[in-house]
Amino acid sequence: MNFTTNLLLQLHRDLFKFAGGGDAGRWKTADNVISEKRPDGATIVRFAPTPAWKTPDAMNALHIEFVAAAASNIDPLILIGLYILDFLCIHPFSDGNGRLARIITVLLLYREDFEVARYISLERLIENTKESYYDTLHRSSQGWHESKHDPMPWVSYFLGVVRAAYGEFARDVGELKDGRGMKTQLVLWAIRDRVGDFSISEIHEQCPSVGLAMLRRVLRAERDAGRIGVIGKGRASRWRKIEFAANVACSDERG
Repeated sequence: MNFTTNLLLQLHRDLFKFAGGGDAGRWKTADNVISEKRPDGATIVRFAPTPAWKTPDAMNALHIEFVAAAASNIDPLILIGLYILDFLCIHPFSDGNGRLARIITVLLLYREDFEVARYISLERLIENTKESYYDTLHRSSQGWHESKHDPMPWVSYFLGVVRAAYGEFARDVGELKDGRGMKTQLVLWAIRDRVGDFSISEIHEQCPSVGLAMLRRVLRAERDAGRIGVIGKGRASRWRKIEFAANVACSDERG
């Protein structure tokens, strides 16, 4: 896939095709802000992104500069981090900018042969360090409109996430080197890395070497241990980590 602005529009369309509304696959048509919801329920504005009317030109310029920089001697990991920072500062869509930024991150890492995201969830690592995510993004976005910003807090955070993913992958591989219980462990890791509800088929896609019968046994064992729960019955049933369900309930009570 050629990394173009049209590809971003297509990815956004696919991401939101079931969400309804007319903004899927389109640049934002109204100005937006990057905000943060505090534990006490208060919402603060972190950054005012590029205005809607400037967004198409800003995204075209970003991709022209990215292609030119990719042809130079800039380290690809640094370049990816810088691209994601600019993407988040432009905030080109009315919704889903953070989620799409994570998808783009994985895509760009794949293109440079950094395939750790096939095995370790970057989404989970970022979720677990959300405070640092917002803090470094805020610090590196100050002065961005005037090109007087300091990207290093964000780049350091981004590289830290990638390094943490490789560290976790190395530990997991070390635990598997004797082969005992390998398939069960693969299923447990796939469950661990899921964000939100999941189906048996989605777990099977992550663990193609694990038979469906064994996969179901592991899911039932985790259910009986109280770590996951099942929603619905039959082919349409979904599974959910109990910890995730508790967090959703707490969020609903606050909101």
